[in-house]
Amino acid sequence: MVVSMQVDIVSAEGSIFSGKAEMVFAQAADGEVGILPHHTPFLSSLKPGQVRVIYGDEEDCFFINSGIIEVQPEVLTILADTAIRAEDLDQAAAEEAKRNAEDAMKNAKFDTDIAKAQVELAEAVAQIQAITKLRDRLHKTGLAK
Repeated sequence: MVVSMQVDIVSAEGSIFSGKAEMVFAQAADGEVGILPHHTPFLSSLKPGQVRVIYGDEEDCFFINSGIIEVQPEVLTILADTAIRAEDLDQAAAEEAKRNAEDAMKNAKFDTDIAKAQVELAEAVAQIQAITKLRDRLHKTGLAK
């Protein structure tokens, strides 16, 4: 019998995923975490990055720009500012956002401008990484288009 936990990923726009999963990976404040059913209760902020939800032979990938992860023994909840399915990410837009953030950092006159550009750069890089990981996974499984 496969052990699973309830996983809910919710953003300001609404629920993006709700279902049973056998494992979840996320970018917590102190690094990537892997969560299995019956995990010790855990609460952390999330950094921009990929969240992977594994169930059976399937895996769903999402991009989270920031938020909170709460883990209880039977339930994992992610409350995200923005959550996007990885396959819905636009690589050209992410590359453009990265260039814009890099330009903003070079031309910043105030610390607050630098900090804002750093956040935008981190989000763009995380999106590009999520797209790259999804593409690599699809190539490995033979599902690439």
